[in-house]
Parts: sequence; C-alpha cells; structure tokens
Amino acid sequence: MGDVGPCGPCSEIHYDLRDESEIAAVPGREMVNQGSPLVIEIWNLVFMQFNRKANGSLEPLAANCIDTGMGFERLCMILQGKKSNYDTDVFQPTIQRIAAMSGKTYGADEKCDVAMRVVADHLRAISFSIADGQLPSNVKAGYVIRRILRRAVRYGYTYLGFNEPFICRLVAGLVDQMGGQFPELKAQQTLIEKVIEEEESSFLRTLATGINLLDGVMAEVRKSGGERISGKDAFLLYDTYGFPIDLTELIAREQGIEVDLEAFEKELQAQKERSRNAAAVDTDDWKELIHIKQSEFIGYDTLSAEVKIARYRRVSSKGRVSYQLVFDRTPFYGNSGGQIGDIGYIETANERIPVVATEKENGLIIHIVTQLPENPEATFMAVVDPEKRQAAANNHTATHLMHEALRKVLGTHVEQKGSLVTPEYLRFDFSHFQKVTHEELRRVEQLVNRAIRANYPLEEKRDATKEEAAAAGAMMLFGEKYGDRVRMVRFGTSVELCGGTHVSATGNIGFFKILNESAISAGVRRIEATTGAKAEEVIYAAEDTMRNVADYLNNPQILQSIKKIMESNEALKHEMEAIRREQVAEWAAKIVDSTPERGGMRLMATQTDRRPDFIKDLAFAVRSRSKNIVLVIGSINDGKPTLTVALGDDIVAQGVNAGVVVREAAKAINGGGGGQPFLATAGGKNPDGIQAAIDKAVELIVEQVK
Repeated sequence: MGDVGPCGPCSEIHYDLRDESEIAAVPGREMVNQGSPLVIEIWNLVFMQFNRKANGSLEPLAANCIDTGMGFERLCMILQGKKSNYDTDVFQPTIQRIAAMSGKTYGADEKCDVAMRVVADHLRAISFSIADGQLPSNVKAGYVIRRILRRAVRYGYTYLGFNEPFICRLVAGLVDQMGGQFPELKAQQTLIEKVIEEEESSFLRTLATGINLLDGVMAEVRKSGGERISGKDAFLLYDTYGFPIDLTELIAREQGIEVDLEAFEKELQAQKERSRNAAAVDTDDWKELIHIKQSEFIGYDTLSAEVKIARYRRVSSKGRVSYQLVFDRTPFYGNSGGQIGDIGYIETANERIPVVATEKENGLIIHIVTQLPENPEATFMAVVDPEKRQAAANNHTATHLMHEALRKVLGTHVEQKGSLVTPEYLRFDFSHFQKVTHEELRRVEQLVNRAIRANYPLEEKRDATKEEAAAAGAMMLFGEKYGDRVRMVRFGTSVELCGGTHVSATGNIGFFKILNESAISAGVRRIEATTGAKAEEVIYAAEDTMRNVADYLNNPQILQSIKKIMESNEALKHEMEAIRREQVAEWAAKIVDSTPERGGMRLMATQTDRRPDFIKDLAFAVRSRSKNIVLVIGSINDGKPTLTVALGDDIVAQGVNAGVVVREAAKAINGGGGGQPFLATAGGKNPDGIQAAIDKAVELIVEQVK
C-alpha cells in the first residue's frame, strides 16, 4: 500500500451516479478510476499477503489479512440521491449556518460555495482531532491540524468576508449534529471552541500583517516601474510570515500586478529539497535470524537477561550509520506512552556495545546501537541502566499521582493532553482554562508528596479486561488505543491504564517538586516537575540562592532588606528626576540665551555624551522657549551614535521637516530614523560619522530656511 511494507491485490466497488443518457453514451466500467466525480469508489478490500521490501521484491506475510474500508459520505450521497457529498445532510446543516453568518446564499456564487464547503469539511476534521487530543502546533500532526485550520480561515476571510473568528462559532452546531454518536465531541466542546478561537485570532493577525507587508512590496514594484512581484518576495511572505501564495496572487491581481509563480515554485522546491536532505533516512531491509511476531518485554520484572538477536538492519541518516536490533525478548522499555526508552548495553565475553536508545514500532522493541556485533547470532546479556530506569520510573509514577491531584484541586474537567517522562524530569499537558495559581500548585505538590510518604505499593493487573479496568475506576483517555486486554496500574486511589515502568512503592520516589507551569495553547496548560535526587538539587539550588542573597545583603532578613532597598531606590529616583528636570531647564535657558539669531533662526549644533532621553527632554524644553530654534545634537552612548533634530514652530512653518532631515543625515552613521516634523531622531552603526551627520543636517536645514 506504500513504497514498502504489507501489500496485496485489491477489490473495489464503484457506483455510477451519472444520468441514464451519460451511462448509455459511455458505460460505467470505462469510467472506473478515470477521475469522474460521479463514478466513485465506495468500498475497498485489500488482501494483505505480501511484504514489499526496499528492493521491490515481495515476500509472503506470516499471516494474511484483509484491510477494508467504506466511504460514509459517499454512501450517504447515493442513498439520498445527491451528486455531491456537500449536498447531503452530513454537510448541509453546517453549510447553511455558514451562509447565514456570512449573509451569502449557498449556490449563488461558485467561489463562495467552495469556501463554505472547505470550512464545513475542515471544521469536522479540526474538531474531531482536538477532541482526540491532537492540538495545533508547529510539528508533526499538530502542524497538519494548524494548516487545515488556517486554510479554512483564509477561505472565510477571502471569499466570505469574515474578519473575526467564526469557525469557533460553528462548533456548537456540529456538536448538536454529531455529539450523540460521538460523546467525546460534546465532552470537549469548550476546549475545541477555545483552541479554534485562539488559532483563528492568531492567523487573522498574520493575515493583517501579511497584507501590510504585501502592500509595501507592491509599492516597491510600482516605484521601480515593474509589474511583477518576484518569486523571492512572494516566498518570503509565505515562508517567514505564513502568508498564503494564492492570497498574495489574488490581492496582487486586484492591483494589476502579477506574481512570478515559476520563481516562487523554484524557491519552494529548493526549501523542500533542503528539508528532505536534512531529514533523509536510508533504511536497509531487515535481516531475520529468528522468526518472531512481536517482542516479548520482560522489563517489568528484571533489568537484565540473556537475549538473541531476532532481526537487525542498518540505518543511515545525516551521514551517520546506526543499527537497529530486535531481540527475541528484552528487558529494555521501548519509547511509548510518553516515556522515553531505556539505555544500557549488550555484551558477550568479547565485546560490550552501548544501547543508546530504545524505540517501539509495530509491536517490535527496537534497540539502537552504533555498531553491529561481531557475531549477530551469538547470545548476549542485555543490561538496562538501573539508575536511569529508576529515575524514569519515579517520574512516571509521580505523573500518575499528579494527574489525580490536579483533578482533586482543579476539578474533574482536567484530562491528560500529552506527557513526557524522562529520567531527568516529567512534563504533563492537561485541559484547564486558566493559569494555575501558586496556591493551587502548592496544594498539588502537597497531595503528591503525601501519597509518596504513604508508600502505596504498586498494584498491577497486566491482563485485565477493559470492563474490569472501567469497574475499578481506571482513567481511560479518549484517543488512546487500548487492546481487549490492558495493564491496570494502581497506587492508593490512583488507577490508570498504563504500559510504562513504575516504582514498586511510592516511597521510592522520595520527593516531588514542580518546576514550572505554563500555557501551550487555548485551554491547555503544561506542568514540568521532577522527583528524587533531581528534586533535591532544585531545593538545594533555591537554598543556595537565598543564602547568597543574604550574604550579599549582609542581612539574613532578606525580604525586609529588599523592601528597604526598593524604597530607598524609589526615593533616589524621584530625587534624580527632580535634578534632571532642573538641569534640562538650565541648559535650555542657556542655549536660547547664548544662541544668536542669524538668517531668521537660532542654530545650535553640537556633540554631547548625554543620554538620548535627556536630549529629548532638552529638545522639548528648548522648543517651548523659542519659535525659531534649530537644535541639532549628536551623541554616542555605548558605542552607538544617535542624531536628534528639533525645530521651532516658525521653522516648521517654512516647510522644514525634522523627520526628512534625520533620515538623510543618518546615512553618515549607517542608520535611519524618523519622527515628527518638529522633532526626530535617528540611530546608526557608525559612531565615526556622527560629526558628518550633524553637518549634513545643518546643511539641509539652512538650505530651506528663508
């Protein structure tokens, strides 16, 4: 079914929806798989019997099976006598709601119709994905969801006139329509609405920003006398700012400007090629030594065992070669369920080879090594790193305890949305609609540490039925795939279905400490925490910091000392501000009094080491004392030059613009800037050119003053 892997012959059922006259002209059998939207496949059967290898050869599967699937929407179309999925009662309720919200009539305009169909279709995909626990993000499946959502927003923005979030307002109707058959959709309705609304708001801002940038690009095209946006500029909008190319083309066309799509495609393909090269993995076929259907995991009971290699293969990625080994049985836990895989080593009397990672794929536990054993058919002793395993087990059990504590403290709406368990720390994503307060986090910590001190023993049932697990109150996560038999893990009142490794009793965890709490998307929070020795290190680091602060302040009463320092600092700030205002007033008076009037203006041009904020206040003070003042000041602070130009009202009235002056003069310091006609500033990178910038500003002003 793909380039490699299980495959076989297939049988398909097609249905001809054409009118009788069309069928008479061209029989349906000649239209099968010819791309006609009215001669459609509704059912497919693939008889899996081969495994296609990388070299194209086929080998028989150990067990044959049938992969079958039916198109639900297409079947509805046939039963309801429609010629489009979107005309059935699966989509029409949503489409009519979109039409009412947009003030447009479905069927009146083809572009608007397409937009409504896109939104209706994508609404379903997005909503069910979020209910399934997959949130929009910038990686993997989350990026697919984000792209789908943004496509729907763009169609609504471009063709239906939606400038504010609107897809989130369609969720309630979808829940009314399908929530009875899919209760998880109704249970997650608030989360779905909030996530979609936040994504819509963010992308609408991106669209607004992109349009502003596109306006600038088109202005430059016109200024240069051109009629085409370069592929490079179009790709920059697309790649850097997320602005869709078809929207760039549409807006440009409305302004009578073309887009160099051929050059854009070249830029896009070049980027894809860079990405492919960066992610390219060359994987050899498996070399089978012992036939096994799946790996036997014995790591719940032991961290070492004699094993034999059942199969192995070579993998090359980014110029590095590694080998994947599958054992007949293994104590190594493979990366799954949020817990990263074990590390350790395998050895014989002649060699020891580190296992740098352990993955899980299609029922096989795969051990990653950087070199192939001298004799792959030998018997090896496989040994898991005990410290890493114990630390990971501590964090995994603590994750269960924290999950229960969060539901007690925040409410039973809390559900797991993702997790990561490593030997160093744990990360837990969960549904909650506001920031967790410090008091609530402290309460969660207290409940978890209370459970640790209670030293609850591990109670597990490795072969429980789902019914037994449900009766025991085990947490079952929507979106997780459970077999008919599941492993049920209990610590005290915490009961979950879990295949990961855990401590034998909660007391082994030692101590639990939350490190951070943050938001990762609308309605989803993240907690990072650690346990055992790592948690001790966190406490010691905090104590050391407090001790260092106390030593620095020379006072063990840290809070009192800091409060006193802040009060003193605030008083000094007020005193310094008063002194600065006095200095500004004195300088302004001196400048005006000491600057003679020549050629209809009082011109003062100088360099100073004063800071920009002082110079700005000085400029305002001088302007208030003289209507024909011209103040040009250059300064250098921390190696960065700044040019300030201030003009009196009479000078501005003659058409002199400080913003125009500084932009031209700032070229001498390799910079730019702007501001108001009466006051403007510019920064630069070349401090050696500050005097030239001052001279240029004076020259430009003198030329314009009558």
